[in-house]
Amino acid sequence: MSRRFLVTGGSGFLGINLVRYLLNKGQEATVLDLVEFDYPDCSHKIRFVQGDIRNRDDVIKALEGVDVVVHTAAALPLYKPQDIFSTDIDGTRTVMEESVKAGAKRIIHISTTAVYGIPDHHPIEETDRLHGVGPYGEAKVAAERVCEEFRSDDVTVPILRPKSFLGPERLGVFAILYEWARDGRGFPLLGRGDNLYQFLDVEDLCDAIWLSAELPSESVNDAFNIGAAVYGTPRTDFQAVLDYAGHGKKVVSIPVKPAVAILRVLERLHLSPLYKWIYETVDKESFVSIEKARRMLGFAPKYSNTDALLRNYRWYLDNPAGSAGGSGLTHRKPWAQGALKLAKVFF
Repeated sequence: MSRRFLVTGGSGFLGINLVRYLLNKGQEATVLDLVEFDYPDCSHKIRFVQGDIRNRDDVIKALEGVDVVVHTAAALPLYKPQDIFSTDIDGTRTVMEESVKAGAKRIIHISTTAVYGIPDHHPIEETDRLHGVGPYGEAKVAAERVCEEFRSDDVTVPILRPKSFLGPERLGVFAILYEWARDGRGFPLLGRGDNLYQFLDVEDLCDAIWLSAELPSESVNDAFNIGAAVYGTPRTDFQAVLDYAGHGKKVVSIPVKPAVAILRVLERLHLSPLYKWIYETVDKESFVSIEKARRMLGFAPKYSNTDALLRNYRWYLDNPAGSAGGSGLTHRKPWAQGALKLAKVFF
């Protein structure tokens, strides 16, 4: 049966992958986003509302005729703190309030495993303490609390906590790795790089969203970790990209303490795209249990870390225009490398 889905943030990396996924499933889609929906392959197949989730009138307009809401819109860590809090918390409340008023019975919230902060054990389970690091992590924890307020006998609110996800259209911080690999450079890693670190392919995330929309309320009205089932270490997974690039380059370990000290200074001076949660976790174990999602949703990820990275890298190579379209703050734009660009000559 065809239903109409509202995808907030639908012009972004997850948004476009989800819209294509839904259209392939025979569903209808409305996109609400500040940014124009500029995908020629499907822009004529969807209803687009250009607007802000913090603007109630925009949200009300986007909700016309909607059956299921997938709330992906968020201000990412490189935004100013005030924009992160107003978008990720206040905007989420507006989406939730108006979705319930509009009669949507299922509202799927896309959170993040950043809500766990820097944990002291692994694997992380859904019952572990939520302790976001920095404005983004703090705001995403608060956004989950907002969503939980709206669960009722009539309204189901699945909360998905994905690991960092990759795939077609993804740039952001990963564009640094892809550019260096393409240009025949090695790649620096903080520490030995032998810590287990889990990623996720965006198609597997779309599968989890679909399951959350399809299954009975009693199976999905909860929070779920979403990640790859097969994953390695930053050393093995990033080396796979360098090997695929074919220049014979290697991942190079650099000492953690001096590198972190430098990155902290560069972040304060706005000379690096790397923020605390990235550079203070990349050398640590980072993986979540997906057993709950497997058991309750039937979630069965198809892609390993390496699969996801290489799928994304091939897209990067095949889409030079999209990969070189200027820097930005979203996952669809390569993040400006700042002072890191100078380091490239040493690798």
